[in-house]
Amino acid sequence: MSEALRQARRIVVKVGSSLVTNEGRGVDAEAIGNWCRQMAALAHQGLEVVMVSSGAIAEGMKRLGWASRPTELSELQAAAAVGQMGLAQMYESQLSRHGMGSAQVLLTHADLADRERYLNARSTLLTLLGLKVIPVINENDTVVNDEIKFGDNDTLGALVANLIEADALIILTDQKGLYSADPRKNPDARFIDVAQAGDPALEEMAGGAGSRVGTGGMITKVLAAKRAAGSGASTVIAWGREPDVLLRLAAGEAIGTALVAGTAKMAARKQWILDHLQIHGAVRIDAGAVAKLTQEGASLLPIGVTTVDGDFQRGDVIAICDAEGREVARGLASYSSAEARLIARKPSSQIAGLLGYTHGTELVHRDNLVLR
Repeated sequence: MSEALRQARRIVVKVGSSLVTNEGRGVDAEAIGNWCRQMAALAHQGLEVVMVSSGAIAEGMKRLGWASRPTELSELQAAAAVGQMGLAQMYESQLSRHGMGSAQVLLTHADLADRERYLNARSTLLTLLGLKVIPVINENDTVVNDEIKFGDNDTLGALVANLIEADALIILTDQKGLYSADPRKNPDARFIDVAQAGDPALEEMAGGAGSRVGTGGMITKVLAAKRAAGSGASTVIAWGREPDVLLRLAAGEAIGTALVAGTAKMAARKQWILDHLQIHGAVRIDAGAVAKLTQEGASLLPIGVTTVDGDFQRGDVIAICDAEGREVARGLASYSSAEARLIARKPSSQIAGLLGYTHGTELVHRDNLVLR
């Protein structure tokens, strides 16, 4: 796992409410400044870093003078709206001190369940990373009721790791990592250094919520690691106040609990594409495009497409066939069938002129393509 983190180029960092707000006493400028310093250092080393931060409701509670977490959804939403201002301002000021741009991105689980919104969120985040900006993500608790009732940012962190195909998810918490039992109640609890993400035994070990401020517990972290492993991302659960924890983890030091993904990132993604039994459409390509795909590992460009069959949307899995209709590959379409018909047989330089916009130069990118 230490070697996997040392080789990671894209990392999602998630911090919980108790850390961000110093157990509910309001945004902890020193702690956030410390994480921002480390994230900026990683970015300057060439890594891509995304922060998923809790704390908006807890900061709002502090600003509104509330001593305990309210139960009314409207009050929780009001606290989130108030607290989000301070949270975003703190990250922006601290990252800017270290020469990094920042962006606030508010998501809901619904955004990541809807295909179009999922792809739009992915494109936005990847564009921000390409611009050397660190996105700071939180759930949009101000407008979606069930996000407050049932959502947690451990799950959101895993979903974001899946979304951007991160190499690793680092969950910073107020505990050293995962134990075989609650160490606060059982002195015989054994610390778990490393385990396989998705191991059912981990869920049995994990307890309930451990903080009065947040909504998650160790069980949500274990389940988040299982979800992240689905796209090949390994997870580390570590104490957020460990000195230089992000820098040391990225350097390969063993800190906290490592929950290792069983499948490599690209292999996991391509297996998911290959396992799609329902194909939403197909394209036929010329001999030159077949050679590019099968011999050179290239992407499928619109100019190589001769015909478009079926009705598919951007993000659907489509079959890629040769002139005789034999399937040579399948992949995720970057354009809908209607768009593909307009740009087929055209050079990629004409896409923007034909459509008025572009989702990239490829009809199917090589990272989203599997040979049959």
